[in-house]
This record gives sequence, C-alpha cells and structure tokens, in this order.
Amino acid sequence: MPEIPEEDQELSFLQHLVELRSRLLKACLSVFVVLIALLPFSRHLYETLASPLMAQLPEGSSMIAIDVASPFLTPFKLTLLLSVMISIPVVLYQLWAFVAPALFKKEKRLARPLLFSSVFLFYAGCAFAYFVVFPLVFGFLTRVAPEGVAVMTDISKYLDFVMTLFLAFGITFEVPIATIILVATGITTPDKLASWRPYIVVGAFAMGMILTPPDVISQTLLALPMWLLFEIGIVFSRILIKEKDPEADQATN
Repeated sequence: MPEIPEEDQELSFLQHLVELRSRLLKACLSVFVVLIALLPFSRHLYETLASPLMAQLPEGSSMIAIDVASPFLTPFKLTLLLSVMISIPVVLYQLWAFVAPALFKKEKRLARPLLFSSVFLFYAGCAFAYFVVFPLVFGFLTRVAPEGVAVMTDISKYLDFVMTLFLAFGITFEVPIATIILVATGITTPDKLASWRPYIVVGAFAMGMILTPPDVISQTLLALPMWLLFEIGIVFSRILIKEKDPEADQATN
C-alpha cells in the first residue's frame, strides 16, 4: 500500500480542522440566534417554567430571589439553556455533516434514523418531566412541609432543580437508542439484554435515587420509564437483527 506523503497528511489534517471549526461556528451561531430571539421573552419563559410549582404553593406563598442579581441572571440563564436545547437538532446536524463522509453506507443508513430518534426522545423526556413529573413532585413536596413552615423557593435554586430533572429524564429516554447501538455494533444481543432484566430494574431504581430529588415519586417516575424504554429497545433491536439476517443471506447467495 503506497504511503501518503507527509505534506499531504498535514494538508488533510488542516482541512479537517478547518471543517471542524466551520461546523462548530455554525452550531454556536445557531445557539446565539435562538438566544437573541428568546431574550425579550425571558421573564415569560421563567414564569412558564415556574408554573408547575406556583400552582402547588399554598395561597399567599411566592418564590423569592435571595441574590441581588438573581431577578436578571436567573431568567437569562434559563433562556441560554433553552437556546442550547432548542438548537440541539442544528448542533447534531453539524456534527453529522462532519462525521458522515467517513461512514460507510450501512452505517449512514443506521445512524440517520438514530440521530433523529435521539433528538425526539430527548425532547419527549423533557416534556414528560414538565407535564407529568413536576406537578406530582411539587405537589408532594409542598404537602409534606412541616406545620408553620412557609414554602418560599429561591428562583435560582428552583432553576437548578428543574434543569437537573430535565437532563435526567432527557437522558433516560435515550435508553432505546443505547440498546439498539449495543446490538447493532455486536457488543451484545437482544437475548443477553433480556437476561439482564432483573439487574436493569434494580439499576433503574438506583439511578432514580441518584438523579432525582430524595422523594419516592420522582424516583419511581424515572425508574419505570427507564425500564419500559429498555424493553422497547430490546423489541426494536430484535427487529434490527431480523432485518440484517436477510441481507446476510443475500450476500452469501
């Protein structure tokens, strides 16, 4: 096999660096554009985020801002984080455009639907946390407050709390993608994954304890979807194996 001249290697490396820089700039630009578009609505966005807690607070209670700059910085931080989340499809597309030329045709055919599915599942996890988990968790936490204790949550602490839950549920909903990738790469098989089911169930509840606040409701609401999504991943990985077998038979014939 002929060796590639050192100058050509350096040129190719520099071309890849230029391409990577271009992709990163485009990804950052997409986040910046979304941020500029959302900044005028930062207060309204925070009010929307706080509505699940505000609906559960006792009458006369409200949220508070302990730090002097919190009324400005907290909505701005939320807007920035939301801009990143909204821009995820563009960021992943730029990553895909950089990596795709090095992939084989079969790898591209598998990676493309997984890419779209991962984005959808992440958003679905965040939506599940906001519409299902938040009302239950905040309702439980406000009801268990001792008598005479006024529930008045700091707006900055609340943002950190809910962003942790968003991230936890967004990552949890990626379980089917991880399962399919493990099977597609040959690391394991659907039957082996199914034999790990008892350990997965225990691990799901352990992850629920680690990633969520110390209450049974949020831990259970994270563990059960994780287990269900694991089962869904096994089903789809079996379908993937069945689709690959006819291709292998055709190749041998």
